[in-house]
Amino acid sequence: MAQLQLETRQVGPWGMNTYALICPATNQSVLIDPGDDPEILQEMLGSSQPVAIWLTHTHPDHIGALEVMRQRLGVPVMGNDGPHEPGGKDIQADRWLREGDTVQVGGQVVTAVYAPGHIGDQICFVLNDDQRVIVGDTIFDGGPGRTWSSDGFKTTLKTLRTVVLPWPDDTVCYPGHGPHFRLGDRRAEIEAFLAKDHGDFYGDATWDM
Repeated sequence: MAQLQLETRQVGPWGMNTYALICPATNQSVLIDPGDDPEILQEMLGSSQPVAIWLTHTHPDHIGALEVMRQRLGVPVMGNDGPHEPGGKDIQADRWLREGDTVQVGGQVVTAVYAPGHIGDQICFVLNDDQRVIVGDTIFDGGPGRTWSSDGFKTTLKTLRTVVLPWPDDTVCYPGHGPHFRLGDRRAEIEAFLAKDHGDFYGDATWDM
């Protein structure tokens, strides 16, 4: 079966990457992280048939257009019910996705992977039999997602070790901001970052710090 088609646009004042997955065999689609600009989101879906809205997490820049698109598309909303703070919102999802849960787009299966740190309800969407992962704000080309406490940063370090690094080198990460990247091209930097003692650090981090 043909791979899922992945569409992306930057929306909102923070340049948040919103995604759509479209099954070429069935024309079914899902919208991921409807952050802003409903007309752009609608255009991205094209003539496909949306079946769900998925959320990597609930920070405002990722769900700014959620209610508009929820009403417009009339499809179930799915996300994680981990702690929504700091800064997250209660999205009243129609289905809660937890570690290892699977969802479908047409004939293709996608697995939800729990990846807390940046926020307690962060999940990644791993495309099965595919090298692509939609990682939200778990990890960027230049560093991990921002944290708001030293405990949050320590959780991010654990997520990098136990969730992200076990993925194959050919994994292509599609983040919530900035360009997508091949994990193998960043593995050495991430491992060096994890080998350092960062003390009680939290905030914006880069691999070279």
